Amino acid sequence: MIEPVTVDIGPASAEQSRRLREAFGCFATGVTIVTCQGPDGRPVGLTVNAFTSVSLDPPLVLVCIDAASKSLPAFEAAGAFAVNVLSAGQEDVAWRFTLRDGERFEGTVVETWKGAPILAGCVANFECVVDQALDAGDHRLIIGRVETLRYEPEAAPLLFLGSRFRELPDQN
Repeated sequence: MIEPVTVDIGPASAEQSRRLREAFGCFATGVTIVTCQGPDGRPVGLTVNAFTSVSLDPPLVLVCIDAASKSLPAFEAAGAFAVNVLSAGQEDVAWRFTLRDGERFEGTVVETWKGAPILAGCVANFECVVDQALDAGDHRLIIGRVETLRYEPEAAPLLFLGSRFRELPDQN
């Protein structure tokens, strides 16, 4: 039997941060591209796997954006955003939206419903207005009220586990 790794978490150190990241990586998540309309009218987007549903009534979702992200001011100013849940096979899109420079939206089919960029080919899309935002450690938590959604019930999601993109095995 493999022994579990046990680490006491105290003041942050490089080793503790690495171990904490590894432990967080044991939890499989979906992969999203969070988008908004920038103050200059250009679309803004970034890859985020810290996304969760919060409430059905009212319909709320939460995304966590690194406080050091250059995109954060655009999200704070926009007042609305979209969460685009990537489908299996959209790994290239996920990587493109992690780039610091360059055109993240290049080659991506985008539509607009009420304002935020909506990416095509996703398992689900949620267009939201900001309900509240708060600081938590090194991230900004943004809670959005879902106003419009679309989903593909038969589509498979792109997953992130152990610092790698993954797909569900074929269920057919």
